[in-house]
Amino acid sequence: MALKVRINGFGRIGRTLFKIIFDRSEDIEVVAINDLGNINDLAHLLKYDSVHGVWNREIEVKGESIFVDGKELKCLSVPNLEQLPWHDLGVQIVFEATGLFRDRASAQKHIDSGAQKVIVTAPGKGLDATFVIGVNDEEYGPRNHQIVSNASCTTNCLAPVVRVLHE
Repeated sequence: MALKVRINGFGRIGRTLFKIIFDRSEDIEVVAINDLGNINDLAHLLKYDSVHGVWNREIEVKGESIFVDGKELKCLSVPNLEQLPWHDLGVQIVFEATGLFRDRASAQKHIDSGAQKVIVTAPGKGLDATFVIGVNDEEYGPRNHQIVSNASCTTNCLAPVVRVLHE
């Protein structure tokens, strides 16, 4: 059974995260996204990326969903986090990729709406922990860490090098 995740914010980071999960993982399923943008624009930006080029997938919009190679991606446009139906969708993990909800109180609203865990894709404040793969990710504990951050792109680039120099 696949881990069910949802992405809040379908900008560059949200779309890139979706593509990585879609292309590389059979164990993770993105069941929904939430973004205030127009669904046709979101589908277009998913297909055509100014940096990575054209994504070689069949993409079409039907109603309130984007279909990627026939697989449905539910698209929500809910500005109020308290109204997100994560429990109804069986969402286990939310990737908070808007850049707006980076503090604990804001990210907690995803859990209050039914998600089990939240990963903030930017530096956060007051979260359970911040992890950088290859630096401190072995410290992750599922019981102690419900709302975490994966730091910033700068930190993820620099921290492994600094760790080697420090050791």
